[in-house]
Amino acid sequence: MKTKLILLALALLAVASPIMAQTSGGAAAGSTNWVAITSGFAMAIASGLCGLAQAKAAAAAAEGMGRNPGAAAAIRFALIISLVLIESLALYTLVIIFVKVK
Repeated sequence: MKTKLILLALALLAVASPIMAQTSGGAAAGSTNWVAITSGFAMAIASGLCGLAQAKAAAAAAEGMGRNPGAAAAIRFALIISLVLIESLALYTLVIIFVKVK
């Protein structure tokens, strides 16, 4: 059984190698820039999720300050730190997009 599995893996590797070969002409002239397209989707997803997370954090902080006004300063500090960390996701995504898209 183990030998058959190893032979199957070797056969798959032998068949897959021509598929991954690069053509001699390089990229076609009219080819689509998929990196730019997927980068746009990545930024949209990151921004959308950041917006949802920031709204949830702000709602939880407002509820917490409403329940315990004495802890408002600590809750506000934690909220600001969490909003900075949440926003860093979108900024890191933006930086990666600027580095990868040419």
